[in-house]
Amino acid sequence: MAAALGRLSGFRNEFHRCLSSRADGLFELTDAVLCADGPVRSLVELSLASEHRRGHGALYAALNRGRVEVSRLRRALAGLPLPRAADGRLVLAVDITSWLRPDAPTSPQRIMCHTYGRGKGQHIMIPGWPYSVICALETGRHSWTAPLDAVRLAPCDEAAEVTATQLRQVVTDLIAAGQQTPDDPDILVVTDAGYDAPRLAFLLADLPVVVLGRMRSDRVLRRAAPPRTPGAYGRPPRHGGEFVFGDPATWGDPDVTTSTDTRLYGPATARSWNRLHPRLTHRSAWAAQAGRLPIIEGTVIRLEVDRLPSGAIPTPVWLWCSSVDLSGSDVDHLWHAFLRRFDIEHTFRLLKQTLGWTCPKLRTPEAADRWTWLILAGYTQLRLARSLAADLRRPWEKPAEPDRLTPARVRRGFRHLRKHTGTPARVPKPSRPGPGRPAGRTNRHPTPRHNVHTATTHKTKRPKTGTKRPRRTG
Repeated sequence: MAAALGRLSGFRNEFHRCLSSRADGLFELTDAVLCADGPVRSLVELSLASEHRRGHGALYAALNRGRVEVSRLRRALAGLPLPRAADGRLVLAVDITSWLRPDAPTSPQRIMCHTYGRGKGQHIMIPGWPYSVICALETGRHSWTAPLDAVRLAPCDEAAEVTATQLRQVVTDLIAAGQQTPDDPDILVVTDAGYDAPRLAFLLADLPVVVLGRMRSDRVLRRAAPPRTPGAYGRPPRHGGEFVFGDPATWGDPDVTTSTDTRLYGPATARSWNRLHPRLTHRSAWAAQAGRLPIIEGTVIRLEVDRLPSGAIPTPVWLWCSSVDLSGSDVDHLWHAFLRRFDIEHTFRLLKQTLGWTCPKLRTPEAADRWTWLILAGYTQLRLARSLAADLRRPWEKPAEPDRLTPARVRRGFRHLRKHTGTPARVPKPSRPGPGRPAGRTNRHPTPRHNVHTATTHKTKRPKTGTKRPRRTG
């Protein structure tokens, strides 16, 4: 317990040193988020917490004019003890979550964000700030993750390019911190279907990284090119036969087949096919690629389960891994790691609904970035206090073991831990508020308004046909 308390105190001191401007105000704002009673609803309520010894004016001034050394804070997060998978490797989950700002015309750099669940069977585009978040995943029946980085996507940014740059920085920090050595297995990066897994593998080919991503069920991949027969004329083929996800006749016999009995999903069957690659073309993300396009081989895994916890009818899941020649145990480790990817969704829900990440109505994206890093630092303190917090449960909640507390239940007892860790923030100096704008004088400098950026251009839609056919490219 003393070691855990020392790690928590050390990170709090390092976090304060990462705040290079208005450090005391930003630090006490983070403590107010962690010690507030109930979910965070607004910044003004945080200014009334006993942990925030400054006024609400200092709170907004710290968010609008403070400064956070992101690179130093990222290195501090990479140096903390991180969870590992059953085979000893680091598993990183990357996903994009949106801070929706539909009624903020004075906020610049807003993008149309794809949202789910806001209508029956509808996907609605709403203006906001999308953030790409990287978390280290744990094993076991809980929802804890270890956030390592968060980057806001600016207009005209490509998700694959931003994610690759972000992953390269995180992996470099992990190697510098000693979390990854040449003898360790490669870091596993898990993505959902919204990412182009082969392109990520191509951009990160020089790093000790294995990319695992889900693919749509209408994809078409290609096998390796057959050997050239003696006496053949013409250019040799680069691609072999098609592997159509929606046509079992093109699959052939799988290279590896495994079956596992799971508690939630019942019998789970995984089949894998080795050395399949997408047929790339000079368009979309590959339009600027000079010369001949590469062949990115990988392993395709088809996972089938008997049931789902929600009671819905299960559908097969298609996965693509950048590693080849996998064994049966490797295939099992991969699809288990993909199922753990959904823990990042629980982290997003806690950040938004409990810690109030998307509650403030901040105007500038720079202030939103500072607030985002404060929330990530606060969540990291909850993770470090995981073994120290007492279970302050509600009367209707079941008792939980000390190592099975949820992040929200750890937050309830953080106020009692804070007095043992101390605070590096200085006592505020007394001051008087400014005169403000004289009464009766109108604002002569209105805030400029900004249009919402769209990532795609409007094109003429093709008429829909009655028959569906799979995509002919990778």
